[in-house]
Amino acid sequence: MAGYDVIGDIHGHADALQRLLGAMGYERRDGVYRHPTRTVVFAGDFIDRGPQQREVLSVARPMVEMGSAQAVMGNHEFNAIAWATADGKGSHLRPRTPKNNHQHSVFLEQVGAGSSAHAEAVAWFMTLPLWLDLNGLRVVHACWHQASRKALAGCVDAQARLTEQGLHEVHDRGSAAYQAAEVLLKGPEARLPEGHTFHDKDGHLRYDVRLRWWDPSAITFRSAALGMEGREADLPMSPVPTAFHYADETPVLFGHYWMSGEPRILSPRASCLDFSVARDGVLAAYRWSGEAELQSENLMWVQPEAP
Repeated sequence: MAGYDVIGDIHGHADALQRLLGAMGYERRDGVYRHPTRTVVFAGDFIDRGPQQREVLSVARPMVEMGSAQAVMGNHEFNAIAWATADGKGSHLRPRTPKNNHQHSVFLEQVGAGSSAHAEAVAWFMTLPLWLDLNGLRVVHACWHQASRKALAGCVDAQARLTEQGLHEVHDRGSAAYQAAEVLLKGPEARLPEGHTFHDKDGHLRYDVRLRWWDPSAITFRSAALGMEGREADLPMSPVPTAFHYADETPVLFGHYWMSGEPRILSPRASCLDFSVARDGVLAAYRWSGEAELQSENLMWVQPEAP
């Protein structure tokens, strides 16, 4: 059975990434971190926010290309591709609005907007699959959802990588492909009950809330809502959609959700590895060696260096 070390969202913290790799027994040889018996799987979101985004790519990309790692696309890589890709109508697949530009500005500053390094990074992002179904383990950035994967059948190749045509199809707002990509890369959401809104971690007003799709007991807004900065308890006990609940036997690991506190297993079959390294948290990994249920003792993490 292969051993996989799944690493959560890095967001430009190369120092933490390299220390975590070292703590797990990976050594850098000929410019590439390798382990004699194990393989890293990156859960996406290499870029945006942090101070060492080029350095993160200089570590992760050679690992993937040389076979010591695999990776899935995160929503930040997805957004970076769309920001850089013309839509054929005089704009870009991700409109260059002040909000979108601000979210992406640190990456563009570090890599150089329009530079050859920028183009190479975007081209590499396009090679990343949207999900990995490994031998006994699944990895996706935000949500493993069979119906959404099926809806993208015409947009991805045999390795679950977006095709050029598929990239444009998933940006057709309101289409089945658009909704499917939103679920897999950003997580399922539900419209909040009337009279309820909140501001997310970036200060944006939200009318929809992300759902704890990995938790079978999350069946009401109060128990299922995520990311409301402690205001979840203000929500009513009215029901939320449960079609996204994960019920398969194969364990799945993911990132994306800005968890806080000490890393922990959220569910024996599905757990998040994003513990907010870019927001005073830690960079976390799960060391999987074939177990059918995820175990807390297999988690590892490091703190980023102080700025």
